[in-house]
Amino acid sequence: MTDSNPELASVNSRILAEGECLPAVTLKDGSRVQTGTVAAMLQNVARYNRGERGEVERALELAVPTLVKVGLFELFSPQEWAAGDNPGRRFVGLKAQAFLDRGEA
Repeated sequence: MTDSNPELASVNSRILAEGECLPAVTLKDGSRVQTGTVAAMLQNVARYNRGERGEVERALELAVPTLVKVGLFELFSPQEWAAGDNPGRRFVGLKAQAFLDRGEA
């Protein structure tokens, strides 16, 4: 099973200095995930909170499957992400819940 996504890799690489790249890693279940996804997601949540939409929303949506796979939503549930007054966290939480509800995890 492979989860390494070139589009997500492109999004994640935006947090890096020019010429740097993030590897994909293989998890115990054999799936591959792009490293840097959590860091990129946190930066994109901040951008979302500053009012950026469109590309930022797409980047956050792309991150959700990897964030589910690495267990982020076991640490803090999608409902916890969606609670409160942080619009970027809410967006991620709602997208994660929709992803899980579709049974794609």
